Amino acid sequence: QVQLVESGGGLVQSGGSLRVSCAASGGTFSSYAMGWFRQAPGKEREFVAAINWSGYSTYYATSVKGRFTISRDNAKNTVYFQMNSLKPEDTAVYYCAADRGLWRSSTWPFLSAGDYAYWGQGTQVTVSS
Repeated sequence: QVQLVESGGGLVQSGGSLRVSCAASGGTFSSYAMGWFRQAPGKEREFVAAINWSGYSTYYATSVKGRFTISRDNAKNTVYFQMNSLKPEDTAVYYCAADRGLWRSSTWPFLSAGDYAYWGQGTQVTVSS
């Protein structure tokens, strides 16, 4: 089993930046595609960004493209999410997720929550106006 732990969330002013991290243990980290999802109060969980096993390919929701950057360090078993130019509508709980690795049955890019098998507990990001 893969365990994921997010960190780095907090309160930031509109236009500011945050970098959240997701530390993984168990499994073979370099085999997993990783994703970030978010869920705001009263809304469904939505896809935000994904990165493939090598970090060569990334994919972003249109609402964050150009502002957010997903990256990974396989040597540290960690995926990062740099969030710049934050807006109040970015306020949500952000969840890190890992796909099924070598046992995946879908094709890249992985945009659905159903593509991911392992989830972190989430970290709150609040953007004030």
